Amino acid sequence: MASFSIRSTLAGAAALTTVTTGAFVVPAAAADARTEGSAFARCAAVAGDLATHLADQASAQHRAAVIARKHHAARVARAERAARERAAEVAAAKAAKAKAARESGTAHASRSAAAGRGAIGGWVLPVAGSIGTPYHATSSLWSSGYHTGVDFVASVGTPVHAAGAGTVVEAGWGGSYGNNIVIRHADGMYTQYGHLSSLGVSVGQTVSAGRQIGLSGATGNVTGPHLHFEARTAPSYGSDVDPLGYLRSKGVRI
Repeated sequence: MASFSIRSTLAGAAALTTVTTGAFVVPAAAADARTEGSAFARCAAVAGDLATHLADQASAQHRAAVIARKHHAARVARAERAARERAAEVAAAKAAKAKAARESGTAHASRSAAAGRGAIGGWVLPVAGSIGTPYHATSSLWSSGYHTGVDFVASVGTPVHAAGAGTVVEAGWGGSYGNNIVIRHADGMYTQYGHLSSLGVSVGQTVSAGRQIGLSGATGNVTGPHLHFEARTAPSYGSDVDPLGYLRSKGVRI
C-alpha cells in the first residue's frame, strides 16, 4: 500500500510540469491558453483585414458599375440625338423637295396658261376667249361710226391680263368704256381694257406681261359681257391702231 501511494504521488507531480518564464514559473496549461489567445487575435486581425479588403473591392465594383451605366446612358443619348438630327435632316430634305416640286408645278402651270393665251416673247392675249366684234366694224352704235378695238367673248368675272409689261396710266371709270384700264408700254404704245366688272391695279403701278389686272364684265355702253381691247399710240380715245396686228407684232399667236 505504501508503494502505490508513492507512485501515485510521483505521477501527479509529473503531471504538474512547470514552465519557467523570466523569474516566474508558469504552469503549462496557462501558457497554452496564452498561445491560443494570441492565435485568436491574429485570426481576428486577418479576418478584419479580409473584410476590409472585400468591402473596398465591393465599393470599387459598385463605382465601376455606376460609371459603366453612365457611359452607356451617354452613348444611348448620343445615338438618340443623332437619330433625331438625321430624321430632321430627312424631313427637311423632303420638305425642300416638295416645295421645289410645287414651285416647278406652279411655274409649269403659269407657262401652260401663258401658252394657252398665245404667249410668245413675254406678250399674251389679254383674256382667254374667242373674237367677237372685230376691229373697224361699222355701226351706229359707236360715236366714231366704227369699232375702235376688238371684243373678246368673256363672261362676267373672267380674269383679264396685261398683254405686255408696262405702267398703269388709267384705272377707273371711262364713260362708255365703263371700268377701264390703260397701260403704257416700253415701246411708247398703249393698251386699253374696257367694260371690266372689277379693277385689280391702280395708276402708277408697274405690271408684268400676263399679270391679272381685273375681271371682265358688262359696265358702260354694252349689249352684253365681254372685254373691249384696244391698242393706241396715245393714252386717249381716237389714237387706236389694229389691236390684233399689234399683238401679232409682239409674237402673240392669234
